[in-house]
Amino acid sequence: MTTNARLRALVELADTGSVRAAAQRLVVTESSVSAAVSALAADVGVPLVRRNGRGVLLTPAGERYAGYARRILGLHDEAMAAARGEADPERGLLRLAAVTTAGEHVLPAMLASFRGQHPRVTLRLEVAHRARVWPLLAHHDVDLVLAGRPPDELAAGIRAVSPNTLLAVGPPSLAAGFSPAHTTWLMREAGSGTRETCEALLAAAGADPPRLVLGSPGAVIAAAEAGLGVTLVSRQAVERQLEAGALVELPMPGTPLNRPWHVVSHPHATAGTDLFVTHLLARPELGWSAPPPRR
Repeated sequence: MTTNARLRALVELADTGSVRAAAQRLVVTESSVSAAVSALAADVGVPLVRRNGRGVLLTPAGERYAGYARRILGLHDEAMAAARGEADPERGLLRLAAVTTAGEHVLPAMLASFRGQHPRVTLRLEVAHRARVWPLLAHHDVDLVLAGRPPDELAAGIRAVSPNTLLAVGPPSLAAGFSPAHTTWLMREAGSGTRETCEALLAAAGADPPRLVLGSPGAVIAAAEAGLGVTLVSRQAVERQLEAGALVELPMPGTPLNRPWHVVSHPHATAGTDLFVTHLLARPELGWSAPPPRR
């Protein structure tokens, strides 16, 4: 088994907590996963896993090593994509990740425009919440992220920005008696940047209202339309509902909030990444511009 295969076995074991689940993900036998992790432990010279009942857990050394393994695997994939893209950017690979709202309401038009001009570039996409997408970039598992403002350690890679406004919205039936402290708030899942912002606004207002947690932006918007409560959401996600009168903007202190979208890459980007960013900035109809100079 190659070193890469051994590293992937350890990473899958770390992610799933089970030899069986790791083997299913990798489409190999359980004995292959166990042998791969044992071989890594022999190379490192310290135990990487320990028994935990009928399963296994990573040791502290194993957890630390798995973090490096993720970065090594991500860099290897990035290196291959960079080499192939350098030879012919039009036949390269672009690995993207986007937060859920942007993936549903912003990214489709971007990808359609790019694919129309560069049809031979292979695109890979993952859509998840904020807590998921930024580690993907940090570990080199993706080349480009579309999300809100990045963590400070990734801010040097901001390549383009686009306007985004967060609004408090609800059905007309709740507008007249709207009270931030007493109206039910519809919340995104844990790890969502919009949820974190909403909680911060409520804390600043000294409000602790009832909350109903739903699993996606679409579910939150549908629940608001059905009259279950109010929510904080990107204007782009509810433009149709606002125009139709199904939802209305509510006077929540601190809103509307300017929270621009950011396209972020590694400072040393692949040719495919540069091709995508150049396309965005050359198409005014997509609404992207170069970021302001960093101070």
